[in-house]
Amino acid sequence: MTPFSVAVLLHLVADWVLQNDWMALNKSDLRHPAGWVHGAIHAVLMLFVFPPFIALVVGLTHILIDTRAPATAWMRFYKGKAEGPYKTHVAVWLDQVFHMIVLTIAVMVMT
Repeated sequence: MTPFSVAVLLHLVADWVLQNDWMALNKSDLRHPAGWVHGAIHAVLMLFVFPPFIALVVGLTHILIDTRAPATAWMRFYKGKAEGPYKTHVAVWLDQVFHMIVLTIAVMVMT
């Protein structure tokens, strides 16, 4: 497996297997510990792929992306609005794309 494929697999484990309702419901608020715990899980798992500094950066960017601010800003910029019947669905997948971009950059920096 490549470093990218391992990072994606670990990302999916952290986001879908190890994320509980407490994290999912509260991670968008930077003042709440749920997002920080969720980001720490990502950072720890990323240590299997990346050096510590890069794993930490991946964890921190994960926290910021999970605030939904980047997805909302992109939807406003690209679509002209951040509301609509599919807002949540689009935001979840856009969030995942942003995470994949971060992992791609992390692998490129590492190699």
